[in-house]
Amino acid sequence: MATPLSATKLLAALRAEGSNPREYTSWRTHNRNHKGAWGPVNGVLIHHTAGSNSLAYCHTGSSALPGPLCHTHLAKTGAATMVSAGRANHAGKAAKNAFNAVVAESGAHPKPSAASGTVDGNARFYGIEIENRGDGKDPYPAAQYDAAVRWAAAICRAHGWSAHSVVGHKETSIEGKIDPSFDMNTFRRDVAARLKNKPGGGKKPAPPVGYEPFPGEAWFKKAPRSAIVTAMGRRLVAEGCSAYKQGPGPQWSNADRESFRKWQRKLGNAPQYCDGWPGPKQWAALKVPKVN
Repeated sequence: MATPLSATKLLAALRAEGSNPREYTSWRTHNRNHKGAWGPVNGVLIHHTAGSNSLAYCHTGSSALPGPLCHTHLAKTGAATMVSAGRANHAGKAAKNAFNAVVAESGAHPKPSAASGTVDGNARFYGIEIENRGDGKDPYPAAQYDAAVRWAAAICRAHGWSAHSVVGHKETSIEGKIDPSFDMNTFRRDVAARLKNKPGGGKKPAPPVGYEPFPGEAWFKKAPRSAIVTAMGRRLVAEGCSAYKQGPGPQWSNADRESFRKWQRKLGNAPQYCDGWPGPKQWAALKVPKVN
């Protein structure tokens, strides 16, 4: 049982572990604290998003499930984005037998039983949403998986917890959740291996994903249909520069241009350079992951 880390201390712990988290708009004050307690905390809960292009949704949620839906969102590239530093709508009701095992750090993680009673998981667990379809076929790239291990280890280290304070949603939920779609025993072993080293020690982070070179302004004006456009759109969403009502998708559209215009304004470009058409310096600053 521990007092939740402040936003500043949480960032410091992640950075010390070799992570370089990004800060989503107003994440320090974006929370559900008005709906219930945040803390004392006892563990770390791992999720997959069950979809792609999920950062904005994790921040805002929906009318049925208002955001924030996690504390950190983890993209395929390994980019960790801070979404909240308070109570988040991610864990729901945790089975008491599963929760007690986390508190005891016994190493045994029993199947969650509703008959044992329930605990307010949103008050007691930090949560990360790892972008993955969760169908058993969608891979977790090395950079993404390594970032997830570092995230969990950072929080455990900050609180003096062992890797057995890390559990999957499928290991606590009374609602039959299946996330994450990887083996949690393996994941805990990887977290434990990190905790044996000094912060930021052990294996170096996986190499960063390369970036797409600028395809040229004329390329965009031809209204291309390309995976590069999708990758660009996802980065714009991650930077809080979305004008999309759906997508983004591979077909260049007015929504892409308006989203890029938002990015140009965020960069502080002069009005004449905020026309929505990508320029080489603006593109380089966006760091669009290379499309395979």
